[in-house]
Amino acid sequence: MLYRKAIMVLTIILLLVTSSVVVAAAPIVDQRGSLSGKVVYFVPVGSNVKEGDVLVMVDKITGPVPAARATDTGVVKEVLVTMNGFTKIGDVVARIRVTK
Repeated sequence: MLYRKAIMVLTIILLLVTSSVVVAAAPIVDQRGSLSGKVVYFVPVGSNVKEGDVLVMVDKITGPVPAARATDTGVVKEVLVTMNGFTKIGDVVARIRVTK
């Protein structure tokens, strides 16, 4: 009887550990800029974003334009640009933890 209880407890612990690892392993996706320029806006860390939402805007001769949009739905975990800083095409501007 004691042997059965020990196996049950170990099984439950193993399931809890496995599920926490799976949750923590949600993919983080780099978001790259498609325009160069002076950063005039970026989405704050912790923001929920949907695919297509503007992440970073840069100043151009015609005014502010989107330089990077979210490629997935998720939560912004890191922003790698600064206000009034400069970004180039292809730079990683933010990282998103994907949620589906």
